[in-house]
Order: sequence, then C-alpha cells, then structure tokens
Amino acid sequence: MEVNLPVYIYNMKIGFDSKRLFCNFTGLGNYSRTLLRNLDHFYPDNDYYLYSTKVVDNEVTEEFVDHPDLNIRISEALFKGLWRSFSIKSQLKKDGIELYHGLSHEIPVNIHKTGIKSVVTIHDLIFKFYPETYAFIDRKIYDFKFRYACRHSDRIIAISENTKRDIIRFYNIDPEKIDVIYQALNPAFYKLKPQHETDRIIKQLNIPPDYLLSVGTVEPRKNLKKVLEALTWVNRDLQIPLVVVGKGRKYKQEAEHFARQAGLGKSVIWIDNLPANDHLQALYQNAKALIYPSLYEGFGLPVTEALLCKTPVITSAGSSLKEAGGPGSLYVNPKDPQEIAAAIEKILTDETFRQKMIETGYLYAHQCFAPDNLTRQVINCYQKTLDS
Repeated sequence: MEVNLPVYIYNMKIGFDSKRLFCNFTGLGNYSRTLLRNLDHFYPDNDYYLYSTKVVDNEVTEEFVDHPDLNIRISEALFKGLWRSFSIKSQLKKDGIELYHGLSHEIPVNIHKTGIKSVVTIHDLIFKFYPETYAFIDRKIYDFKFRYACRHSDRIIAISENTKRDIIRFYNIDPEKIDVIYQALNPAFYKLKPQHETDRIIKQLNIPPDYLLSVGTVEPRKNLKKVLEALTWVNRDLQIPLVVVGKGRKYKQEAEHFARQAGLGKSVIWIDNLPANDHLQALYQNAKALIYPSLYEGFGLPVTEALLCKTPVITSAGSSLKEAGGPGSLYVNPKDPQEIAAAIEKILTDETFRQKMIETGYLYAHQCFAPDNLTRQVINCYQKTLDS
C-alpha cells in the first residue's frame, strides 16, 4: 500500500524528553518508544536527539540505545530533575535543536525564551478527576507542570478529543493551539499471530480455551470490582473464567477478596507479569471479549489493542473510550453490573452479533490508527510549529 507522506522543505533537528522512553515500561514509555520508532521509520532524514537523565538498558530499550542514527544525550548533572526542567536548555542550544517535544506533559521552564520551538503531548488529566488517588504534593507538581506546558508550549498534542476538552476546561487553552493525534500501537498488534501460535501460548499460560479478559492496572479507576460483580449476574450456564492481566496494590487485594466472597475464586485467573508482549497479543486474540469499563481514560489503549486482535470489546459509554472503541464496540454504564452482565451474555450467545463486532472493530482500528497516518500528523504538527 502506498504511504502518502508529506513533503517538507528542510530536514528538522528535533529533541525529545526521553526519560520515560528509557525508564518507563508501561503507557507513557510505550507512547514514547512507538512514536520515535515510527518517526525514524517513516521520516529517517530528520535528526532525532533523545534527552534523558538515565538509561535502563534492556531488551525494550536496546533498539534505541544501539541505533546508529539516534543521538542520545544523558545528563551528568548532580540534580537530574533540575536538569530536565531548567539546565537542559543549554544542551539543546549546543545541539542546534529547532524543536523540542515534551512527550509526557512537561517542557523545560523558559524554553520559549531560547528561540527553540516546543510541542507537548498531554495524555490525560486523571489527577484532576481522581485527586484522592494522588498525594497532595504530587497533585500540585503535576498541576504546575501541566499548566505551564500547556500555556508556554507552541503547540499541544492531545491524544484524544476527550483530553483536548479537558485541557480547554482546566487550563483555558485556545482550541486552535491543540492538535488531536491518536497514539499508534506497538507494531506487533497490526499483524495477527497464527492460531497455532496463540493456542500454544494460552496452553503454556495454563489458561482454558474459553475466557473473558481484563487488561490494565488494577486500581479503582479501572473499575474491576464492577466487572466481578457483573459476573455474578451472568447466567450460570454461560459463565466462563475471567483472566485479569495487571498489577495492583490495595484495590487489587479488595478485588481478590470480593471475588472469593462472591464465590468467584476459581473463576478469576490473576496474571501480574507476562513473559513477553506476544503473550498479551495471544491472550487478546483467543479471548471471547475484552471487558474494560474504566471510569476515566485519556485514550484507552487496551481497547484498540483488542480490536486489532479481532476481539470484541465491552467498554464504558464515556471518557475517551468511544474514540478508542469506534462503532463496533459495546458501550455500557460502567457503574451498572447488570448492564455489563447483559453485554457479556449478548456476546456469548449471539455469534452473528459477535462476528459483526469483530469485523467492524478490526476495520475501524486499522483505518483510524494506521502508523503511517498518525506519524504524518505528528510531522505536520512539527512543521506547523516551526512555520508559525
């Protein structure tokens, strides 16, 4: 398929806040790595500089550490946090950076006074909606950094229309300054694994052939206890195990206790860590459905991952999840376990309906989250920023 990439007059010298690329191995880190990988693949003539306070050198980051065309700058400053927020500017100027992209909510203070243009990606404003899940000092720091970045960057990338609305609401930002650009997924998800391979992995994980799936950190916002409660409403003849993939602390203990009390102890399979990313893909592909009734998301990556794996999705009628799930997903009130249960029963009993969900969701995900298209949108944002 021909890739329709934009033509720009000059090659760009772009710097990135890469702390999470090298040190975070969940959402923000995945966003950073996927974006840099796609930029380098589709637009290799630009010069990319990666700035971080340290590098965790492992199998996830090695492709960046060993990449001959990426320029990595590691701070030798005594106070690393201050370097990221303040003194990094001298290194950016020394490297001749034209545009700096803060990949996760922040930019250096006073970068707008250096002549270097800046873009910031805002993923979500969860701390505004669920302040009780953050320490007081953390909320204050996040609010300062987010507000400063939104007001002083040249442009903002919001990862969903929902996040854009939140930025406008809380920080009174001109909508014209914000570009909504969805995040691309790990390349592995764009190609289905052969059935014999997924069957082997499922067997290796000791998972039964029929199961429902929940993916994500086990915390109150993800709403797992309502899923467990919904399972008690599902017709007994239709009940199959729920596989829960995700770490958690206090809320996970509460969920485990609830499952035992509700007689679901043997029907819930808990997985904290998966050996490799292909194991997660196999779990998606073989699941009867993904259940993801989150109360708030900046985007909702597991929803789109599931669609690309031809897995039906039950998710919330709110937040950004309709953007992630498109027209082929089932949307429910996340606070109503009976409504969640009814959605589960519909998928398990109506194979024609389930196949229609799979086909519609798969097409939507490939059309809406194609890596070349999303990367082109980022490049256009950079170009617009430098031309302003």
